[in-house]
Amino acid sequence: MLVGTGSSLPAPLYNAWTEEFSKQHKTISIRYLPIGTGESIHRIVTGNGDFGGGDTPIPEEELKRSRVPLLEFPMILIGVVVIYHVPGVSTGIKLTGPVLADIFLGKTKKWNDPGIAKSNPGVTLPPLPIIVVHRTEGKGSNYIFSDYLSKVSREFHSKVGRSTSPKWLVGNAFSRTEEMIEEVKTKPGAIGYTELNWAAKSGLPIALIRNAAGEFVNPSAETIAAAATGIESKMTEDFRISLTNGAGKESYPISSFTWIYVPAKSTDSARTRAVITFVSWALTSGQQLAATKGYAPLPPRLVAKVHAKLATF
Repeated sequence: MLVGTGSSLPAPLYNAWTEEFSKQHKTISIRYLPIGTGESIHRIVTGNGDFGGGDTPIPEEELKRSRVPLLEFPMILIGVVVIYHVPGVSTGIKLTGPVLADIFLGKTKKWNDPGIAKSNPGVTLPPLPIIVVHRTEGKGSNYIFSDYLSKVSREFHSKVGRSTSPKWLVGNAFSRTEEMIEEVKTKPGAIGYTELNWAAKSGLPIALIRNAAGEFVNPSAETIAAAATGIESKMTEDFRISLTNGAGKESYPISSFTWIYVPAKSTDSARTRAVITFVSWALTSGQQLAATKGYAPLPPRLVAKVHAKLATF
């Protein structure tokens, strides 16, 4: 059995992938443990597990101390979305990047703040205190969200930073995705963030975020895919690139790849071949399955680049 660890954000997709893959490859079974991006990186760097997974490229300092060279392959596109609980405002609240940054800096304290009201003419916003909810240390969603906020707010970048473990100034921290969602559900005034499919299943309203082109965009598989349009020409051989706040009128600005981390060398060639077989499958049949689950598949030209890299493995 192959054992992989990774982020909880794409866990529902990995569970679907491993189940279907095992049906088609009777001799290979896979277990995916959603322990978080940071812990997954730690384990794969120290030589534990057959593969890792996460929503950030492995930090340079971690790559340098890894026991073996590691390869990083994008597996799917995901979007981190903003969920909220504001009585009387069930759908369609619009937020700009700077306003969102000020909320998570603790500067914007009430839902009827002029910065929020300006983007929502005609919407009655209550004078309700904002309750900030965020993830605990080592989470991939932290990295994607803080990467975006760091690009749209210099103050956020300097005070909180871009990291899987940002230095949050305000808010309540929750380790598991389900815990964050439940906190937002039960606390009027709460705001948090999670992956699109998790948010859709929660039934909570999802905010529209203004992108770099000035458009307020509703997150969807289509708008997340738009964030990767043309990215193949900019992609380096190590596939380490950020998609947040990208160009394009239809692009959802808090979009990212989720990566798989694979040791480039192994003492067990059979296990290595099994991992390669799984990655290759996920890039073909797995992309089709992902689309049926509401995820945005990788652009075909990028898939071709990843396959070319796999062929040198």
